[in-house]
Amino acid sequence: MSLAHTSSLLTAADEYPVHQTPEPIAVAGSDLNFYDRFWFNAYSADGQPLVAVAMGVYPNLNIMDAAISVVHGGTQYSLFASRLLDGDRMATRVKPISVEVVEPLKKVRVRVDDNEHGIRAELVFTGRAPPIQEPRFTWRMGTRTIMDSTRLTQSCTCEGWIEVAGERLAVHGWHGTRDRSWGVRSVGGANKNPFPPDMKPQFFWLWCPFNGADHLMYFHTNDNAEGEPWNRSAVLVPLGKGEPQVVLEVRAELVFRSGTRHVRKATIRGRLADGGAVTLELEPEWNFYMRGVGYTHATWGHSAYQGAYATHYESFRVDEIDETQPDTNHVQAACRAVLTLPDGRREVGRAMLEQLIIGASQPYGFKELFDLAP
Repeated sequence: MSLAHTSSLLTAADEYPVHQTPEPIAVAGSDLNFYDRFWFNAYSADGQPLVAVAMGVYPNLNIMDAAISVVHGGTQYSLFASRLLDGDRMATRVKPISVEVVEPLKKVRVRVDDNEHGIRAELVFTGRAPPIQEPRFTWRMGTRTIMDSTRLTQSCTCEGWIEVAGERLAVHGWHGTRDRSWGVRSVGGANKNPFPPDMKPQFFWLWCPFNGADHLMYFHTNDNAEGEPWNRSAVLVPLGKGEPQVVLEVRAELVFRSGTRHVRKATIRGRLADGGAVTLELEPEWNFYMRGVGYTHATWGHSAYQGAYATHYESFRVDEIDETQPDTNHVQAACRAVLTLPDGRREVGRAMLEQLIIGASQPYGFKELFDLAP
């Protein structure tokens, strides 16, 4: 008795001994929201120019997309690309943008080849210390799983070059941060069914990687509407010697800019296991708008189907953005930062403060889906 032939799901990834289920690597469970993503940013010593890159894989939607966004001379330039995945998750390229893992957990290369939109780049991100694994993000509203993902984060140096608006920028000794995340998050296959009436949309997210000369610090928090964290972590990393230290009892004190949901000043406080106090003071200088790499973008949001292959280009003046609009709510603020260590030493560096605040937040007076600070 012969078995009926079925179409093969084998891809190049199946040659590697990385399987964790009896399925081919092309199979990523049954949740349409499963994703796998690269993220990078890097900035000069004074915080501008800045570059950010994102690449996402959505196996159950058959899509891979990528974007690069450069802020230079007060303008944010963005190039987007999307293609059908066709099962091959190892080919991390959506022309003209590609990502190459040179040395796992240490060095990754990003290339943007020739294209009609005038943004080109070759950038190598090298970890300043081993990456950290953040606590697993599992968030439910009632019985519905909204997020279930793992993420590693690593502060980096960045070397290479960028071409934008007819100018070539040398990238030497820039600092920045990269992350890798994977799991379930609301993307193009998000559940469209309404929540029960007593469950209003709410999300409070801060993420802040600090880059100093002698220390790194990572902080993030997801809070509920009452201001209680459902996922919060902070880690202090000495460079060159010593082990990463968890920062305990960490909390953020925020002051918002009137007429926005963006932070004007932030102080992050906590203590080490021996009781020594750690403080990170942040002074946001300007905002990078995350829609430039697909987050909350109206038409080029992550995993949106654009056809077999497509690209898109746009640019805007940073100082002309209307920050009262929902699609400019999600930002990473370029910050001057000062880290105060337990012995009183103050280390000046830079940080990016990511902010996405939707719905109510009792500690800061937000009550509706998108009301603004007074």
